[in-house]
Amino acid sequence: MTSLPTALITGASRGIGLAIARELEATHNLLLGGRDEQRLKELAATFRSAEPFTADMSDDEDVERAAKQIAGLDVLVHSAGVATRGPIDQMSRQQWRDEFEVNLFAVAQLTTLLLPQLRATNGQVVLINSGFGLMTLPDNSIYCATKWALRAFGDVLREEERPNGIRVSSIHPGKVDTDMQHDIVEYNGGEYQPELYLKPESIAKAVRLAVDATEEATVDMISVRPTRK
Repeated sequence: MTSLPTALITGASRGIGLAIARELEATHNLLLGGRDEQRLKELAATFRSAEPFTADMSDDEDVERAAKQIAGLDVLVHSAGVATRGPIDQMSRQQWRDEFEVNLFAVAQLTTLLLPQLRATNGQVVLINSGFGLMTLPDNSIYCATKWALRAFGDVLREEERPNGIRVSSIHPGKVDTDMQHDIVEYNGGEYQPELYLKPESIAKAVRLAVDATEEATVDMISVRPTRK
């Protein structure tokens, strides 16, 4: 890799994560995070300067193994996430555990492991949260809970790391035209209308705004909503 700053993006194989990788490609060396190593290798070959970061974010040992391979880091973007839907009285304890593992615990673990590298570069952490990190909706209890918890994690991390020069930004997208949104519409029995949703590239632009903020400035939070409802 060249001497450009390095950005690690989890969930980079599709959707918002892939759009963020495309947005940052011109200014950063990329580490593309995901579980499918072959897919990540093929994807990395399409970028100017990118390498796979293969890890199962639900496996703490695998996350630790992968993190040890990173020598230097300037930007950490957490875009990986999962969503479970259904009434609270139909959600099992295991479903709560599984979603918190990916949406919060893995984020906290990977961030903690990489703090020394980020402190060394006065780096940035960008959390791709959700509109559900600012509001709630029936049949989304687990997802909302993970995103509100992620918001609290980001707020505390921001204050703890200010003295160390690390900036922390939370991005809260509304409904985005991704596979997850297709699943939501299918769950609700509706008709999918892509023109009603944000494009993943719009969220990538919000990440760009946070990443490009001058050194004395931190973009604490950005909320992005579809123009049409």
